[in-house]
Amino acid sequence: MTTSEQPSAGPLAGITVVTLEQAVSAPMCTRTLGDFGARVVKVENPKGGDFARHYDDVVHGQAAHFVWLNRGKESVALDLKDPTGMAVLHRLLDRADVVVSNLAPGATAKLGITPDDLAARHPDLIAVEVDGYGPGGPLSHKRAYDLLVQAESGACSITGHPGAPAKPGPPMADVCTGLYAAISVLALLAGRGLGNGNTAGPAVSVSMFDTMAEMMGYALTYTRHSGVDQVPIGMGSPAVAPYGAYRTADGHTVVLGTTNDREWQRLARELIERADLADDARYAGNADRVRNRDVLDAAIAAWCARHPLEYVQRRADDAGIGNSRYNTPSDVIAHPHLAARDRWRTVETPGGPTPALLPPPVVAGYEQPMGAIPALGEHTGAVLAELGYSADEIAAMRASGSAL
Repeated sequence: MTTSEQPSAGPLAGITVVTLEQAVSAPMCTRTLGDFGARVVKVENPKGGDFARHYDDVVHGQAAHFVWLNRGKESVALDLKDPTGMAVLHRLLDRADVVVSNLAPGATAKLGITPDDLAARHPDLIAVEVDGYGPGGPLSHKRAYDLLVQAESGACSITGHPGAPAKPGPPMADVCTGLYAAISVLALLAGRGLGNGNTAGPAVSVSMFDTMAEMMGYALTYTRHSGVDQVPIGMGSPAVAPYGAYRTADGHTVVLGTTNDREWQRLARELIERADLADDARYAGNADRVRNRDVLDAAIAAWCARHPLEYVQRRADDAGIGNSRYNTPSDVIAHPHLAARDRWRTVETPGGPTPALLPPPVVAGYEQPMGAIPALGEHTGAVLAELGYSADEIAAMRASGSAL
């Protein structure tokens, strides 16, 4: 399949991804594939489409989540509960390389498009199913949203402060699951290209709960072997000390971190000029400093409170101590580092252009396409015609409601 809307360049040029997706996890997967040049055809319900379209209307009438995750995709609106709409989907899948879904529990079974169903009808198709808890367990039937999975996986219990747990701000369960799904697709496409015998398109299942259990790797390992549930400590780490946020004399917050004994010595001697702390055996090793973090935090906080942010950061840089400024989203939008590295681009939306960040990978000789945000069903007619449907057939589908 070809399209005039995406450039031919890109590592995944020529790969077509069909996606039945909602919200964040699967859209993150498919946007990532699209960033590398794949064509992404987003199949949406004609009655409203991806529900993330309607979370808010802050981007020229579009929702911020949707604009973030759906650039460069083609929206084809089909009623998959209608046999005609399902026939169109299968014709799409006949020409696709990958299909990605994250529908509600049991939805693909009701539609007859489980991985087993797809393997029988489209044997070369790589089928990726993103779900909440994975099959075969007592939670498999439950709906799974980012907050729910972060709570179930224990992530909220190690975020925030003692007695005041918090959800990590970014949707970690959604985003990381989407990236694991994209990695799986890339691995399978690479295996096919290497001619290692993977000629069929295997099914891939990635669950949000499994992903967050993996993200909890350090905490789970520590607790299994120590018997201790570590408590959250706000902007710090239970694993290393000193490592935290401190107010400066000019009302900013600086974050200072050490990861080994040598850095601790430099922080104590060269930055805050406390040789007495550097020489004290109570703080010699990291485990010692973790046990006594309150004393060290108080000493560092007192020093930072006497100096402005610029001075603290310059001194920390000179001493080889990791440091950063605590920023708000407004600060990051205006961040000079993003501007200096030309990280912003303009993306078109149905309501007008908007700035968007380039994806993190910087690939020599290739820039991600940064295509437009699709209106619901914007590409239905073009894709149906490409699949061989006549103008009369397309009109009939629209009249019946099986397509928009």
